[in-house]
Amino acid sequence: MAEADFHNVSHGEFNTTLFTTLAISTKLVLPTPEKPIIPVQTGVQAQQEEQSSGMSIFFSLLVLGICIILVHLLIKYRLHFLPESVAVVSLGILMGAVIKIIESQKLANWKEEEMFRPNTFFLVLLPPIIFESGYSLHKGNFFQNIGSITLFAVFGTAISAFIVGGGIYFLGQADVIYKLTMTDSFAFGSLISAVDPVATIAIFNALNVDPVLNMLVFGESILNDAVSIVLTNTAEGLNRGNMADVSSWQTFLQALAYFLKMFFGSAALGTLTGLISALVLKHLDLRKTPSLEFGMMIIFAYLPYGLSEGISLSGIMAILFSGIVMSHYTHHNLSPVTQILMQQTLRTVAFMCETCVFAFLGLSIFSFPHKFEISFVIWCIVLVLLGRAVNIFPLSYLLNFFRDHKITPKMMYIMWFSGLRGAIPYALSLHLELEPIEKRQLIGTTTIIIVLFTILILGGGTMPLIRLIDIEDSKARRRSKKDVNLSKTEKMGNTIESEHLSELTEEEYEAQYIRQHNLKGFMWLDAKYLNPFFTRRLTREDLHHGRIQMKTLTNKWYEEVRQGPSGSEDDEQELL
Repeated sequence: MAEADFHNVSHGEFNTTLFTTLAISTKLVLPTPEKPIIPVQTGVQAQQEEQSSGMSIFFSLLVLGICIILVHLLIKYRLHFLPESVAVVSLGILMGAVIKIIESQKLANWKEEEMFRPNTFFLVLLPPIIFESGYSLHKGNFFQNIGSITLFAVFGTAISAFIVGGGIYFLGQADVIYKLTMTDSFAFGSLISAVDPVATIAIFNALNVDPVLNMLVFGESILNDAVSIVLTNTAEGLNRGNMADVSSWQTFLQALAYFLKMFFGSAALGTLTGLISALVLKHLDLRKTPSLEFGMMIIFAYLPYGLSEGISLSGIMAILFSGIVMSHYTHHNLSPVTQILMQQTLRTVAFMCETCVFAFLGLSIFSFPHKFEISFVIWCIVLVLLGRAVNIFPLSYLLNFFRDHKITPKMMYIMWFSGLRGAIPYALSLHLELEPIEKRQLIGTTTIIIVLFTILILGGGTMPLIRLIDIEDSKARRRSKKDVNLSKTEKMGNTIESEHLSELTEEEYEAQYIRQHNLKGFMWLDAKYLNPFFTRRLTREDLHHGRIQMKTLTNKWYEEVRQGPSGSEDDEQELL
């Protein structure tokens, strides 16, 4: 009987019994079997996972396609008074309501497809948005106003974060609102201080304000996003650490040291990556193979993000400075074809990412359970508006002592009114590690309400504000409604810009920059030493080859389209 039982024992069971016996007899701890790095799904489970992923991709593309059609209709029918973010968020809310009705009738279950994953935002959607904002920046005014921009972006964002976070903490201690810890309050104040620059710049362009002031606000808005993310990561780092035996002063010093390491370390890494890319594409001549040239640019664009995240720095800060440096130096080492391709590709990808985020922001209202507390929401909105005011007005008055271009009180009011919140606060709120779950739901719900409030109420009120300012200035300036354009896509649709398609020979560069005696500070250093070192000065032959390349592409395109009914020999001769 024992022999029969022995034969019935499988080989695996025998090995398990043998190893267990040996381990007990020799008192050895056997190592646990290693788990695969990537879990592998097989059989029915793998098929279900594939179907779910396919449905998620289909749903995302469907939402994106509908939003693109919506933006096209806004441009076609010249509804310039309506910001695109407002229209896309409204469409997302409508689609979310329809999906909720479908799910209530048990016709389909798209709960997983309509959920927004924070990792998808930070790894896929956010890097192209930040890199494109730095790459499309007009560097001249940016570097001339770097001091003012840094003051608004760093100190202004920190002021807003401290006011919102401190207000929430003390109101909670007084049992006026939901009670949060100090680190959680500061984390929420930091994430809600990230300002969306789209509507702000649209207003300034519509009002035809001074270009230096335009750059001041745009630069502050771009750096503000990165600073807000770093501040939020700082608060999360303090929350994960053991701060029970640490004084408040030591906590502040640790937070300051962490922030400085994240800010300057990430900025230095991004700048270094951009400079290396400039040298590589200067000495590695890939202009005759635009596909390889474009591929190298894409690699250098995402490289600092992955490296920074891998060594516990801020990938967003690194990729922002990398985009600025690559646009200032590396871009001018590219062929004309790659210059246009790079600029248009970045704008297209950034637009699609922004549209996805705003659409899923509207969908998120119906995506997960919410915890709504009216007192917490109202006080947070009040603190957000107060923090923005304390950020803008005192710093603007301070900067006016040192600036030739003064910031008027009217412009200060517009800057305060245009402090819209967008995709970054929403994604950061989902990324916070908060316990218990009701606290996480409260922060997520409140963030969504604040974002929707600023986008729909403040963003929707931009046109009445412009009309009010036009009435005040009617004696000095008459304006037609068609001049007011809040469409970012249409404003950025013109690919060919003089700054991004400038190819200068050695003689032209010296005549335009080096011999200018009014250059000061960094502008003089850049024109005298940095720009010649990191960029290729084209010879007449190189310039002629670039023009031939562009003309060849134009003629090739014309050969493909002139077969239509509108083509004629006269048109061909005129083009050639």
